[in-house]
Amino acid sequence: MRVLVVEDDPVVGPDLGQALTAAGFIVDLSSDGEDAWYRGDVEDYALAVLDLGLPKLDGLSVLKRWRAQGRDFPVLILSARSDWTEKVEGIQAGADDYVGKPFAMGELVARVRSLVRRAAGHASPLLAVGRVTLDTGRMTATVDDRPVRLSPLEYRFLDLLAHRPGRFLGASEIAEHLHGTDDVADANAIEALVLRLRRKVGPDVIESRRGFGYMLAGA
Repeated sequence: MRVLVVEDDPVVGPDLGQALTAAGFIVDLSSDGEDAWYRGDVEDYALAVLDLGLPKLDGLSVLKRWRAQGRDFPVLILSARSDWTEKVEGIQAGADDYVGKPFAMGELVARVRSLVRRAAGHASPLLAVGRVTLDTGRMTATVDDRPVRLSPLEYRFLDLLAHRPGRFLGASEIAEHLHGTDDVADANAIEALVLRLRRKVGPDVIESRRGFGYMLAGA
């Protein structure tokens, strides 16, 4: 899944990107408020990590614009500011969580995962769809209670489908979430990925419909 990290600190931003990438996300980095507002307005993100002290347009203004445009993806505010009134203002503007600097990277990643799960209607780290159960904390999968050994890419594919139950996802949309691009070559790679996964999880676990895409069976 794609997340947007909005942070102008040249060290903190890339560090956040690396940590979230290691956790299985596709990360877009933005370092100013105007660019962040535009990206959040036109792209389909699962979540945004948003710093408040940004050049060109402050983080609260970015958040307010997103919400005014109906962009309802979860937003985790990240700021060095400690004034409790600012925290309240952020929550009132539509933020879903708030982390102050300095922070522990593991805690932030855990909060991101929790927000993504809750946005999809899942409070537990165990996510069950049909015959598939994912442990989003450990990034492991079972099918019919049988552990399945997956590559990081294969896990992210199942995780994406599990967070969109009952909905067919097209190959280009999946490629955009997994690779950050939707060109034809990546869409063709998704078809090869599905064939490989079906050999591991069984041919009936992933449904496909020509012209619509892929979905987990039993959703």
